[in-house]
Amino acid sequence: MTEKLIDERLQQEMVKWRRDLHKHAESGFLEMRTASLVASRLAGLGYQLQMAGDVMKADQRMGVPNQEMLDAHYKWAEQNGADLEWLPNFKDGMTGIVALLETGKPGPVLGYRFDMDALDIQEELAEGHIPFDQGFQSVNADKMHACAHDGHTSIGLGFAETLMDNKEKLAGTIKLIFQPAEEGTRGAKSLVAAGAIDDVDVFIAMHLGTGVPTGEFVAGNAGFLATTKIDVEFKGMASHAGGKPEEGRNALMAASSAVLGLHGIPRHSAGASRINVGVLNAGSGRNIIPASARMKIETRGETSEINDYIRTQAFAVLEGAAAMYGVEVTTEVVGEAKSSIPSKELVEALHEIAQSSPYFTKTIDWSTDSAGSEDATYYMEHVKAHGGLATYCIVGSDLAAGHHNERFDFDETSMLAAVDVLYRSVLKLSNP
Repeated sequence: MTEKLIDERLQQEMVKWRRDLHKHAESGFLEMRTASLVASRLAGLGYQLQMAGDVMKADQRMGVPNQEMLDAHYKWAEQNGADLEWLPNFKDGMTGIVALLETGKPGPVLGYRFDMDALDIQEELAEGHIPFDQGFQSVNADKMHACAHDGHTSIGLGFAETLMDNKEKLAGTIKLIFQPAEEGTRGAKSLVAAGAIDDVDVFIAMHLGTGVPTGEFVAGNAGFLATTKIDVEFKGMASHAGGKPEEGRNALMAASSAVLGLHGIPRHSAGASRINVGVLNAGSGRNIIPASARMKIETRGETSEINDYIRTQAFAVLEGAAAMYGVEVTTEVVGEAKSSIPSKELVEALHEIAQSSPYFTKTIDWSTDSAGSEDATYYMEHVKAHGGLATYCIVGSDLAAGHHNERFDFDETSMLAAVDVLYRSVLKLSNP
């Protein structure tokens, strides 16, 4: 039987952390309570911490909540169990943390990313949904951990504890990156821009589930699509729809025309391409020429180049629709991610490492199944551009419902498997 390397009592701690985070779900750049508790725990373990403006460029964040929302949520965090010593570090949506473990021995710099944010989804509040049945459903309306980031953060903390308990066996430097706002692909760019991973030689990101069952492991996921998230506003002029329709400038018509034009963009022959208009709101009354319209759209591409093509075409369509109806159009990029192929050498090494774990019955080297988009690709491409190695791995976990679903829940036993494989990767990669 394969040797067990970690204390399985850690499982109980991680379940406790995960359920607390699930109950107090915080979405992108609002992870103030979460970040304060993570920082307190990491500092208590002996990690050197870099936080907020030291590891994030404020102007490189995308889709940041307005100041009123940030201030209100800070007060909520104060009143709902945040660590009050650490909380002031994370005001104004600067919620990133990088924890350093310097072993004092020569070796590479290893970086591991753990995302912390929840989604803007109302959780199912009905029998049969385990968080509801066991009393750890989200207390925040329209906010829910529906993509396992509560599990990822808990894995990061369990991993941190395991590393510190076994520091004498390690070499080099380990960086644990606790990232805000992965949902909507909004947070990673600011950490990369701030230089948080400039010295990283090997980078690993991980995710629970994504269709992979408990007991399986994927060492390299190459199925992420590059993406751009765009908010759009058309501004026209209101007028009486019966008395003076010719004096109005119809923002709804411009937006409607844009929807048809966007979905009519020719696809690219070099690979998969996507575009979607997910939200369209317009007008104020049946007898008023609509003076405003708002849209939320996204583009995706199998490669960054294909996404750039779709994105360029999309902006042209928006400008054309505005010109056709004599209205103004403004756009804001509120999220973006690249495509990235994991490093073959690292995938092979991680595949071999996972085969030594007692928690996996099946290990897979590569997967090209589409997994949406991920801003961990910013880290991956940055590390690879500097000559390093990077991959994105999947730790299998049985799910109660699909990701981003109001009944989402995952198999909590998979968290221990994740800590085990990540710890084994440090043992192997820091002592080549």
